[in-house]
Amino acid sequence: MQLFRFSNPDFLYLFLLIPVLIIIYIINELRRRRSLKRLGDLNLISTLIPEDSRIRPAIKFVLQLIAFSFGIIALARPQFGSKLEEVKKQGVEVIIALDVSNSMLAEDIQPDRLTRAKQAISRLVDNLDNDKIGLIVFAGDAYTQIPITNDYLSAKMFLAGINTSMVSRQGTDIGSAIELAIRSFGQKTTASRAIIIISDGENHEGNVKQACEKAAESGIRIYTIGMGLPQGVRIPLNENEYNRDFRRDNDGNFVVTRLNEQMLADIAAAGGGKYYRANSPNMGLGYLLSHLDQLDKVEMEYRVYTEFEEQFPVLVWIAFGLLVFEFILIDRKNRWFRIRLFD
Repeated sequence: MQLFRFSNPDFLYLFLLIPVLIIIYIINELRRRRSLKRLGDLNLISTLIPEDSRIRPAIKFVLQLIAFSFGIIALARPQFGSKLEEVKKQGVEVIIALDVSNSMLAEDIQPDRLTRAKQAISRLVDNLDNDKIGLIVFAGDAYTQIPITNDYLSAKMFLAGINTSMVSRQGTDIGSAIELAIRSFGQKTTASRAIIIISDGENHEGNVKQACEKAAESGIRIYTIGMGLPQGVRIPLNENEYNRDFRRDNDGNFVVTRLNEQMLADIAAAGGGKYYRANSPNMGLGYLLSHLDQLDKVEMEYRVYTEFEEQFPVLVWIAFGLLVFEFILIDRKNRWFRIRLFD
């Protein structure tokens, strides 16, 4: 399986110009037709100018757009990976355990706890270098969302699809998440390992203390990020701002969710890590990254593409050929070189 990539993907934003060019072309055509109408009846004018073609200019414009599109793709430099090699880089292994219980929909952190947590994870992935990362989602149960990998692009793609419906059993079983994370690390690795738990810490189930002790015995550090505020807030059921409803318990009372800082701080202390509250724009990521950088890094094997074949020359020739054909195809009908399909 080959890896496909764009070496200069920013050039793909030039595709945004195509709708603008189409609008400009349509406006010019409407102005031209209005100008002809001022001279008289269009049918009469067409008999006076028998070589005029209404289709050829449109065909030429379409050819120009297609050539322009191929030119954009060529500028982005599409490449196919042609050589896969095993390389060794120094790094650590990190598994993130993300709470996806319903309480993570609370909006005491805007836009809501879960969305902010996903944004924080995305920024964390952007700042990792040569490290391996895995992702676990948990509520009443824990599941592996992304096995430990160095493929950051895939990790961010999977991250985007995470929501509270992924785990059917509600609750906050942090103990199960820690135990699953321990099993998810490479069994033969000697790299430093860390678990990052992102949760509101509420309604915890299972034996968290035992799981933390097991992680400590395995040399795994546990860091926690607390989502929410201790004051408490109701959990929304929908996003309708005009008819907003909130979760209720069996007695009809509103369910209020509060950040359990003490629980998350105790977990971090037992795991030899540190607790951070997500009450700032960077959610303590700077401090967390500095702690991860202090962990002992070891050489780990990665499978990466080391050679890439450029594909843009073919696209350049296609664009050039289209422009040549567009140049040959004149705007008016030619009695000596007539392509009736375009007349």
